[in-house]
Amino acid sequence: MNNKTRGQPLSNEVLISLRRIMQAVDLHSKSLNKKYGITGPQLVILQELSEHKEISVGELAKTISLGQATVTGVLNRLEKRGFITRRRSEKDKRRVLIRATETCKNLLDEAPPPLQETFLNQFEKLHNWEQHMVLSSLQRMVVMMGAKAIDAAPILATGPVSNFNGQD
Repeated sequence: MNNKTRGQPLSNEVLISLRRIMQAVDLHSKSLNKKYGITGPQLVILQELSEHKEISVGELAKTISLGQATVTGVLNRLEKRGFITRRRSEKDKRRVLIRATETCKNLLDEAPPPLQETFLNQFEKLHNWEQHMVLSSLQRMVVMMGAKAIDAAPILATGPVSNFNGQD
């Protein structure tokens, strides 16, 4: 078999597939913002908060694999919109505890799952060898694109990967 599929070089097919993935992430993010007024990372944070009665900013950041400064910026915007409340810990005044509000719970009842949740549900249905094949191919592509040094969290969203300034 040659290196062409449907008249296209395989490299073009790979680039088309990458573009489709990026567009899917972008469309999901735009749809979330248009319908619910939130972004993908905000949704991930709100969903994680809804799993806890209260959680510290540091614990939240670690749980969702984002930097504490990034999470704090997102939380500032979520607090202004009434989705979360913050309070100082009585045991350790340096710790700030976050809690989801009723407004947050109402939003989460209506909002769709984050895109990565949909992906993970499908990914976990694959055989183990298929999962490893996908991972290996993606890791090779990261190296080929010179993106190995980019710090990324397991959140599918548009915008800069290491910091969601204004894009959260």
